[in-house]
Amino acid sequence: RYLLMSAASPLALGLDEVDVVFRYPELAADFFALLRAWHEEAKNRDIWKKLRLIVVHSTEVYVPMDINQSPFNVGLPIELPEFKPNQVLDLAVRHGLAWSPTEVEKLMAMVGGHPYLVRLAFYHIARSEITLTQLLETAPTDAGLYSDHLRRHLWNLEQHPDLAVAIKKVVDAESPVQLESMQGFRLHSMGLVNLQGNNVTPRCNLYRQYFRVRLSSAESLESSHADMDSEPHFVYDY
Repeated sequence: RYLLMSAASPLALGLDEVDVVFRYPELAADFFALLRAWHEEAKNRDIWKKLRLIVVHSTEVYVPMDINQSPFNVGLPIELPEFKPNQVLDLAVRHGLAWSPTEVEKLMAMVGGHPYLVRLAFYHIARSEITLTQLLETAPTDAGLYSDHLRRHLWNLEQHPDLAVAIKKVVDAESPVQLESMQGFRLHSMGLVNLQGNNVTPRCNLYRQYFRVRLSSAESLESSHADMDSEPHFVYDY
């Protein structure tokens, strides 16, 4: 009645980092249903055709939503693709780093062309806070540059034990594996794996190394707890 009616040209509304809303399921359901409703209004009312929605979100968290209320399965989806070696080299130059193709190859051997992981590496290396050698030595550990990112993924997996089991199968294998269709889709939606037809592989070596260790530790701990629960307990009164 006010903004769109008085707008002479389309109004673009950009919503960045909407994944922060994912942490609050009840709020997320209503909020994203609202965005979907705005989109649907444009099909029936000319005034709503003046609104342009740009919704940016991380893929770290998989949030199951009613397909009829989700704003993520309508419109034009644009996924940031993996960087190619020449793009990584160009990004190094833009950060003031005189890198050779060999150094680019070393970084990509760990994180692939993952845009966020590559950018984070260059940011801290350019600030002289860490060297490439140090980064690669500690990357798949809780003391490394990517520790917060990795722990968030680990926490999300722990909330969905079936996905934790599935990704464990993927990182333990030396060749592509097949998962249940929905498991592969959900892990891909979280940005953890690549899909090659019906085959699944870890998205990068960083994930393979970190989750191979961390999920093995969790599995061992659960097994030890189960063993303790199954053994008889004795109480001695002296």
